[in-house]
Amino acid sequence: MNTIPSLTLSALLPGFVAYLSSERRFSVGTVRTYRENVLWIVRKRGDPVVADIDLQWIVNIKTQLISNGAGSSRVAGVTYALKNALIFARDVLGVPVMNVALIRAPGAPRRQVVYLTTDEYNNFAEAIPLYTGFGLQRLSQFCFRALVETLAATGMRISEALSLNIDSVDLSKGEAVIIGKGNKQRTVFFTERAVTWIKRYLALRNDGNQPLFTGRNGRRLLVTSVHAMFERTNAAVRERVGKRVTPHILRHTAATNLLQRGCPVGHIKEILGHQNLETTCRFYLGQLTKTEVRRAFDTYMIYGEPALEAPRNSAEFDSPKSPS
Repeated sequence: MNTIPSLTLSALLPGFVAYLSSERRFSVGTVRTYRENVLWIVRKRGDPVVADIDLQWIVNIKTQLISNGAGSSRVAGVTYALKNALIFARDVLGVPVMNVALIRAPGAPRRQVVYLTTDEYNNFAEAIPLYTGFGLQRLSQFCFRALVETLAATGMRISEALSLNIDSVDLSKGEAVIIGKGNKQRTVFFTERAVTWIKRYLALRNDGNQPLFTGRNGRRLLVTSVHAMFERTNAAVRERVGKRVTPHILRHTAATNLLQRGCPVGHIKEILGHQNLETTCRFYLGQLTKTEVRRAFDTYMIYGEPALEAPRNSAEFDSPKSPS
């Protein structure tokens, strides 16, 4: 007997989770969120037969969320989880489902991108205590300083930076090949300043371990340990910086620095490792001031006439410079 037409949402869940992990290559955190959102639907709205789900049923879910005070991002998260579950049922299991193109999530409100000015960044970096009270070098703090300089220069995600191995970074060229979000390979680029701090840190190392950034035990540094380092430094510079610095804010700082210096947004997309240009535009294009826009206009327009040669496509972009 064919049970596919009577497949319920909860029965669909194990295969859906495996599909997100193995086929879509979503991160562990994203998969967990999708699973929790589907389970929330089952708890609050029952366990419907997948083939019976229609647009009105989905509208009722969104209405319930909104009436309970859920924000746009929460409503969008539940909606996307359900939409992707239906896509899995249709494309992988062959279940006849509604037209998923009709399922739309509310647009998330535009968030102001937080980044550091040059002075704010320098105040934070220079507050890292590299020496003990007796003038002895602190290996863990040289490691943290090298990591901070790397994040600010390359725009890498913290998980990407911590995955670096010593032999994967070509310090002579100032670049490294990494596997980023979505299992996508890209080259990241280091400034001379970042390379200098990495070299200073490595000169203090006397172990043969491969991870570039290590803890006191010589093993690869963990994200939780990095966040603790950031919080200690934040506490020391709260009055001078006025912002809570995080690894992701350094990523925003790198991108904003590039944009303000006139780097085309398509190139910034490649540097950050965004899958879609829309993501880069949504975050950063609204951040430019009138002065910055005018400076770009004066740089790229000659006597009011557009350039005769069309700019290269971002896919052809070879070796962008990362910000200092």
